[in-house]
Amino acid sequence: MKIFNIIAGLSVALCLNAGVAAAQSTKLRSLDTRNDALAWEAVGRLDIARKGHCTGTLIAPDLVLTAAHCVYGKDRKLAEPDSITFQAGLTHGKAAAKRKVAQVEAHVGYVPKGTHDMNNVRHDVALVRLAEPIPTHVLDPFIVHQGNVPDGPVSVVSYGQGRLDQLSRQNQCQVLGQRDRIVAVDCDVTFGSSGAPVFTHQNGRGRIASVISGGGVYGGKSVAFGMALPALVSDLKRQMRANAPRPTAQVRRLSVGGKKGNSGAKFVTAKGS
Repeated sequence: MKIFNIIAGLSVALCLNAGVAAAQSTKLRSLDTRNDALAWEAVGRLDIARKGHCTGTLIAPDLVLTAAHCVYGKDRKLAEPDSITFQAGLTHGKAAAKRKVAQVEAHVGYVPKGTHDMNNVRHDVALVRLAEPIPTHVLDPFIVHQGNVPDGPVSVVSYGQGRLDQLSRQNQCQVLGQRDRIVAVDCDVTFGSSGAPVFTHQNGRGRIASVISGGGVYGGKSVAFGMALPALVSDLKRQMRANAPRPTAQVRRLSVGGKKGNSGAKFVTAKGS
């Protein structure tokens, strides 16, 4: 999935300090085995038919968080749910769980026909609802961090060009700047990393502080952009409830007397006294 080069304008607005932070960041590392990937298997690959791949993260048994631009086609139309598959923890062709998608919602603030400017980065979030939940005893969803994105080290788990069939993790990269709900990090991202979770580890197990929207190169260093999440995720959950497909009503015929095996209601004739 395309990683947009959106450095122009954003780098100045955020007053990036890439030179200092980059020295503290670690290299991207492939999680080559299921054992390596075990703690991160709630991160998976979203396969969108005729479009490509993105990274997504399970935040509830039936909800996957990703970037809004991932779920739009070249025609700028929202992808049909049945064209998307989520493969959780995909490692060398084997997934911890694989599910089709029943519903797709991109944040209403994202403009698919617009440019990938600051406003679109700020709203570049989507939720997909799985057709069948993944039980928590199979995979433990990640929690969305509440409040502002903390300064300091974060980590990113993603798929990407050249590693589309295995997770990779950058154990530590740095928040370079924040402004107007846009976050800049020096994390190593590429094609396919769109929608990847940016984790803060201040409260034990990683919590999702942001989602990768796009990136490029600034001062010879890799820079990526995401957004502050809590309000956007709340918006999307409301949007998803409001737009949820209505169940199809099934009509059963009622029959008098009914034969054995007939599921229709049976009427009893009242006897006179």
